[in-house]
Amino acid sequence: MIITECAGQWNGRPVQAFTLQNGPLRARLLEYGATLQNLWYNNVDCVAGYDTLAGYINGGSYQGATVGRYANRIAGAAFSLGDKWITLTANEGATCLHGGMAGFSHRLFAGRPAGENAVRFSLASPDGDGGFPGNLQVSVTVSLAPDGITFTYEAVCDADTVINLTNHSYFTLGAARVEDLVARVAADAYLPVDEALIPLGDPAPVDGTPFDWRRPVALQTALAACHPQLTRCGGFDHNFVLGYDRRPRQAAAVYCPQTDLALTCHTDLPGLQVYTANMLNEPAGKGGRPLAPRTALCLETQFFPNTPNRPDFPSCFLPAGQPFRSVTRYGLAPGDPF
Repeated sequence: MIITECAGQWNGRPVQAFTLQNGPLRARLLEYGATLQNLWYNNVDCVAGYDTLAGYINGGSYQGATVGRYANRIAGAAFSLGDKWITLTANEGATCLHGGMAGFSHRLFAGRPAGENAVRFSLASPDGDGGFPGNLQVSVTVSLAPDGITFTYEAVCDADTVINLTNHSYFTLGAARVEDLVARVAADAYLPVDEALIPLGDPAPVDGTPFDWRRPVALQTALAACHPQLTRCGGFDHNFVLGYDRRPRQAAAVYCPQTDLALTCHTDLPGLQVYTANMLNEPAGKGGRPLAPRTALCLETQFFPNTPNRPDFPSCFLPAGQPFRSVTRYGLAPGDPF
């Protein structure tokens, strides 16, 4: 079942909202940013965000949005592509973050039902958009099952380019703070970062560090650990290495003992950015409650940060005319997933 309504306007254009219901799960999606506004399990909203469209337009934390053309960071807001030097829009010091000043999170997609329990959002990104080459046609199909929500990303470009698409939902599972969650990530290594949050060098093994989440770890314990990388970021804001291929796999599982809700994450992408909302600081989220540091957890499936400048990383290169497709599924159900 899909209910369509007008959520408001952006730049004089109407913005549609789509509400999907399938069993105990209900989701509300916005055309603006192809955004997941709500994800309810029965009466528990499992994602942070805003009550109104205005919050998403004016907010600065990418709540629930589709992020692109390149999710995460590109150092120096530039990279080489063949014999060309590509200069991007910098929006975090000298860095290009999440596509630059006006990435996909700040665009109006065209949404339409794509079946009984799915919505397809489409966007045309012109050549030179944010500095990225080629005319890119991109779509995100969001489908709801009784036990989870799936994001299918598809794109094609008329020129060689790079691509990295993700959803930037802040998951709470009904908890008031991330310290109340227990998590597991299927990664033997992670990417340490410099002061600009750019990967430093080779992946580092998680063994013997607070980044070892291969067995379930209480985030209160992990965040309280003494480690220079946690000090640098104020918590976790790191890419976990799931693999160097595009094999579908379970990336993570998160459990909230207070609500007895579990989130699982499956993806065919090589990296998972785990962010404990260290820099989140906005006065008015849902219900008027502040969006404060460490009140939610992001699990952003993606290529590694700064991949266009790192030929040793799994490639995010998209050749002209070649279709791109990636699928990420977040399962949501009651019960301990471990």
